[in-house]
Amino acid sequence: MQVLQVQLEIRPDPAEVGRARRWARARLSGSGIGDDEPLAETLILLVSELVTNAVVHTGRPAVLRLLLSGLRDGVVGKVRLEVVDGSACPPAPRCADGEETGGRGLALVDVLADRWGWSHEGAGKRIWCELDRVVAGTSGAASGVGASGGASGVGGGTVTPAVYPACSAVTGVAAVARDSLVRDGLAFEAV
Repeated sequence: MQVLQVQLEIRPDPAEVGRARRWARARLSGSGIGDDEPLAETLILLVSELVTNAVVHTGRPAVLRLLLSGLRDGVVGKVRLEVVDGSACPPAPRCADGEETGGRGLALVDVLADRWGWSHEGAGKRIWCELDRVVAGTSGAASGVGASGGASGVGGGTVTPAVYPACSAVTGVAAVARDSLVRDGLAFEAV
């Protein structure tokens, strides 16, 4: 299996989030994942969330990495997004009230990614998430609930809202461009 890895240095500046989105979109497009493909739209949202967290919560430089794994014949089958920063503080999911403008980033990652997690990286940490790609004409992607309890890939599994300690189910989570978030006639959408 072929893996293409590309990375971008991120300065601790909120303007870097837009630059990271543009950079990721160009890399995806260059690997055959179109802008209108649900995988691209979801991945760009995940880039926004993880880079924003690194910039806002650490105030330190970070590195954004995309790892594109080949399924067959050079067609991308899985995308892994990693953000490495210099802060050893672990990611801390929050329970945002309906009127708060922040605090939902990790809940979005949990619902939209097929898998996600984090690990210590030197003096800092690496936060990662993965998305499986279903290409027309192939059998489904991974099924079941991701390692963190998040959404499954298109083609199987159960989607459950993220629940964090001392919180009720997370609300207001957008099912942005992710048709895998429709199960048994129920759709998860922004409220």
